[in-house]
Amino acid sequence: MGSGQLVTVYGAYGHTGRFVVAELRRRGFVPVLSGRDAGKLQALVASCPGLEARPASVDDPAALDRALTGATAVINCAGPFATTAAPVIEAALRAGIPYVDVAAEIEANVDTFAHFADPARAAGAVIVPAMAFFGALGDLLATAAMGEWTAADEAHIAYGLNSWQPTGGTRAAGAVSRQRRGGARVVYRNGRLDHRHDEAQTLKWPFPDPLGSREVIGEFTMADVVTVPSHLSVPEVRTYMTVEAARDLSAPDTPAPTAVDEDGRSAQTFLVDVVVRSGGTERRAVATGQDIYAVTAPLAVEAVDRILTGRTRTVGVASAGEIFDASDFLRAMSPHLTVELPSAAVGPVGRHLDAVEGR
Repeated sequence: MGSGQLVTVYGAYGHTGRFVVAELRRRGFVPVLSGRDAGKLQALVASCPGLEARPASVDDPAALDRALTGATAVINCAGPFATTAAPVIEAALRAGIPYVDVAAEIEANVDTFAHFADPARAAGAVIVPAMAFFGALGDLLATAAMGEWTAADEAHIAYGLNSWQPTGGTRAAGAVSRQRRGGARVVYRNGRLDHRHDEAQTLKWPFPDPLGSREVIGEFTMADVVTVPSHLSVPEVRTYMTVEAARDLSAPDTPAPTAVDEDGRSAQTFLVDVVVRSGGTERRAVATGQDIYAVTAPLAVEAVDRILTGRTRTVGVASAGEIFDASDFLRAMSPHLTVELPSAAVGPVGRHLDAVEGR
């Protein structure tokens, strides 16, 4: 447990940031509340007696340094990460502490790997981007499904969300990503990211019970196309999203999440279905739970705890599946997720992916 260690949360007053603050406190850490808006920080302090607010703008390195003073790690929850990731990472490197973020922005995660891999490795530092529902969870499931395999032909990550009430941060980050890619779709094919301007197909995905077969948007690309191939030898990574959730996200009048329990979670449920294929064999790993934003908090805080207690496999910029024992990490999520991992190969490929793609 945290044993009173300070952990700075940048963007602490945001929707996900508040979940992270609560989870840190639950696990015995002392959150240091930081972000760009001093007024919102003070309002959060009023509801969290005993915590300290340290306002800091990303264009003020000295303020960022003060925000990280005495902290053992920093969790960046402030999007768009195209704006915040690099300055906060640089501050973490100056402070000599680990950096974790919850970025779902594909381009921001690409930038983190591209710009900070060498300096982080040289410093022996740990930087874990996309330590969230999108990016980390699919990566952990794919890594666990791979097991002893050193390579696979394809990884498919299907998101079965019954709805998606996006936060303001999600909408802002999505707008930045669309602008950076000129409105194109991103896909991961033949071992590289590519941009497409055609319409994504609608397919049927055979989710396990209780969800069952659902229509999904094919190539609804998320951060998994950065995290998974950053360490797994998989030349094709495809992600899918249930049609209902995709429509919610694109509709301008979809409301923000509304709390339905004492933990602040929304009623949204999810099932993440991951299938990896190698030759004539498929393996499957599945996770189910409630509220994609709320579940990001235990993922990020568990990552910090493991980094600070030396339960890591590498240094530098690394995704969740590379730096942690994926199966063990997922088992540790049992209070927040129900996970089914493969104990052996699932059997001939035609039984699952060929049915999806009409092969």
